[in-house]
Amino acid sequence: MKVSKDQVRENRMRIVETASELFRERGYDGVGVAELMSAAGLTHGGFYKHFGSKADLMAEAMSCGFTRSAESTAGVDREKFIEYYLSRQHRDDMGKGCVMSALGTDTARQSASIKATFAAGIERQLAILGTENGTRADLIDTIAHLVGALVLSRACPDNSALADEILDVCRTQLLSQDARKD
Repeated sequence: MKVSKDQVRENRMRIVETASELFRERGYDGVGVAELMSAAGLTHGGFYKHFGSKADLMAEAMSCGFTRSAESTAGVDREKFIEYYLSRQHRDDMGKGCVMSALGTDTARQSASIKATFAAGIERQLAILGTENGTRADLIDTIAHLVGALVLSRACPDNSALADEILDVCRTQLLSQDARKD
C-alpha cells in the first residue's frame, strides 16, 4: 500500500518529536532505533526511508527540541523564565524540558555536526531571550547558571534535599542579582 506524501511527512515528524523526547529522557545512546520507531508507532524497517543514520535523526530531533523550547519561552519575562527553569517540575520532566540541560554532556561526545546543531540551538535561544533581557554576556551567564544548576540537581537522587537545595539557591541568587541591577 502506497503512503501519501502528507502521511510520510506526518510519520517523519512523529519520529522526530518522539526521538526529541526520548533522547532528552535517556540520552542519545539510551534509545535504539527499534525502540524509538516502536514508540512512534511505526516499524523499525521504515527508519531508513526517513533518515540516513541515527546521527541525522539526532540532529533533527535536537533542533526540534530547541524549537519547542524557543516557542515556549518567547515573550516570557526573565523572572518567570528563571522560576520555571529552576523548578522541580522542569527538573523532573526531562523529556519535555530544556535540550541544553538534558543533552549538553551527551552532545559534547558527539560529532562536529551534532555540536554545530546544538550551538545553533543555543544561538536561537539567546536571540529569543535577548531582546529585553540584557546583554549577550548577561544572557550567556544566566543560561550557563540555569543549565548547570539543573544538571547538578538532576544528578542527585530524585528526592534528596540537595537536589531541591541546588534549585532553590540558584533561583534565589539569580533573582536577587536581577533585583540588585534594578
